[in-house]
Amino acid sequence: MTEALLSTSNSFNLDDLKALTDSDIQRVNQVITDHLASRIALINQLSQHIILSGGKRLRPILVLLSARACEYEGENDALLAAVVEFIHTATLLHDDVVDDSEMRRGQQTASTIWGNEAAVLVGDYLYSRAFQMMVKAHSMRIMDLLANATNTIAQGEVLQLLNINDPDSTEENYLEVIYCKTACLFEAAAQIGAILGNADEAIEQGLKDYGKHLGTAFQLVDDELDYSSTSEELGKNVGDDLAEGKPTLPLIYAMQHVNDEQRVLMREAIIEGGLEHIEAITHAIRESGALDYTHEKARIEAGLAKSAISSLPPGDYKQALLFLADYAVERSY
Repeated sequence: MTEALLSTSNSFNLDDLKALTDSDIQRVNQVITDHLASRIALINQLSQHIILSGGKRLRPILVLLSARACEYEGENDALLAAVVEFIHTATLLHDDVVDDSEMRRGQQTASTIWGNEAAVLVGDYLYSRAFQMMVKAHSMRIMDLLANATNTIAQGEVLQLLNINDPDSTEENYLEVIYCKTACLFEAAAQIGAILGNADEAIEQGLKDYGKHLGTAFQLVDDELDYSSTSEELGKNVGDDLAEGKPTLPLIYAMQHVNDEQRVLMREAIIEGGLEHIEAITHAIRESGALDYTHEKARIEAGLAKSAISSLPPGDYKQALLFLADYAVERSY
């Protein structure tokens, strides 16, 4: 793809991203298919159900784009992009069990179809398969990076569990959870590409910071959309966070900016979970300015992500990374 094709992040769109990454994504999909195989039929059925059911593939794309931006030309980018997707998928399987979720990507969750026990065990299988695969890259730095990221994700799951049904959870608590659960894997994915491409320290740090801020922006918008979108757009049930008693930023902010009656309603909803008062609470959240506040936070994070890669040499892959930062904030699903 020529340098002239894409000149600014504003002119870059999803079709451009697909054209730029399509052949590399096909390589990743082949690696995923090759390594999903098991002699146990249930593992094949359940893991394929979630991995091959769609999803944005943002984390694997980050590995690919950052590696290409750093002029990497080998094959380990596809291998490690698949590893990152396996780790992410394992967390989804476990999340859906913990959250008792019924929908994921517009279809029933694996735990709903096959049961919690099978979903947890196949999540464990995908974690262990990911570690088998990452060894093949022959990079202790990358193994250390992914091992730490996986451990951080697990800690984030526990932190979130501690915050559930806690109406006094703070914005600081929330930001710590979304770093651990979401942003740290984005961070690792972008840094992997820099390591593969033997980038200098400044560029590697820049890509690492880019991934962290991008992941934070992405999760902020996800939590905003839980109160502003539709189930059809999201591919999951709207209000899932409230149903689980999960105090995300829109709810945390709103409780500080609503009247006493609304605040009592919100606190009770967090403590008890459920959707009995979802319409009244959603209305209060919107009226409080919480969605605008959350969106502005995401916009700031996206700006920090773009600034972090200012020293990356110009090119189509840098343009794609800049576009992803805008896309993370402006998407509707």
